[in-house]
Amino acid sequence: MSHAGKVVAAARTMPRIKRAAFELSDSAAQRIKVLMNQKQDHPLGVRVSLKQRGCNGMSYTLKYVTEMDLPKYSSDEVVQDKGVKVFIDPRALLNIAGTRMDYSDTELASEFVFTNPNAESTCGCGESFSVK
Repeated sequence: MSHAGKVVAAARTMPRIKRAAFELSDSAAQRIKVLMNQKQDHPLGVRVSLKQRGCNGMSYTLKYVTEMDLPKYSSDEVVQDKGVKVFIDPRALLNIAGTRMDYSDTELASEFVFTNPNAESTCGCGESFSVK
């Protein structure tokens, strides 16, 4: 068997910039705080996951995380952003790494909007996406 080539590490002149696994806009963070304050079970944060559904493959799911949920989400990536704790399902992490979550409130709709740099395409209604 012959070698395909050798691996050479590139010299770093500057430190690598670490991007957050998930980022919240100010309006998304504020809306999540308002929603969590309305809950009687005092959530610690929200969990972002993906489900196989929709016309383009995957869609986002959001769920409150309480103290009782912590053992079952112990392998989640946890991001603290703008005073909100976001738990990221490890099965979804590669597909949503670098995603920014915003909140839009217009006359026609109030919704969370996800800008995902990994999304290759989205469906016409914007509910689902596929990755590269």
